Amino acid sequence: MAGVDRGALLSILRERIIGYAASRIGRDSAEDLAQDVLILLEEKYPQVDGIADLVPLSLQIARFKLAAIYRKSARRGEGSQVSVDEIQIPDLSQDTADEYERREMMGRLAGAIAQLPPRCREMIRWKLQGHNFDEIRKLLKLESINTVYSQDFRCRKQLIDLMGGTLAAGLKEVKKTKEAKS
Repeated sequence: MAGVDRGALLSILRERIIGYAASRIGRDSAEDLAQDVLILLEEKYPQVDGIADLVPLSLQIARFKLAAIYRKSARRGEGSQVSVDEIQIPDLSQDTADEYERREMMGRLAGAIAQLPPRCREMIRWKLQGHNFDEIRKLLKLESINTVYSQDFRCRKQLIDLMGGTLAAGLKEVKKTKEAKS
């Protein structure tokens, strides 16, 4: 085999590697893989020069490189990706029933708040402004924070009663609203 050029051998090997890899990963990727295998053969195995030795060695290297490609793909989740065109995104801007219910609830809430005693309206306003219970205690000039907790509970109970619900129903409504926002 001394008369056969190593370049010619590698050219023949390249076609065999591409044929092997193309059936598994596609033509473009197979050409890249074949190039990587040939570079590795030239750098690590320059002493191997017979076609009988180069073919199994190159195909074994190609198998290892294919396994590495599969592992990398699995790590990245490329096999389980969903096309952007297949994802259905709901159009939230056109849901008139939910918008109507929200406006109706806001109207009922505003009407119920207007019927609350002034102190309750102030506490609700301060809570909506982001004040915590200790700050509200200072604004109301109270000694004990427990008084603020008690008044807050009474005000919320009055508000729920004015809206025609129970405390449990009011809490469920608050939970639904929070879930809708997230």
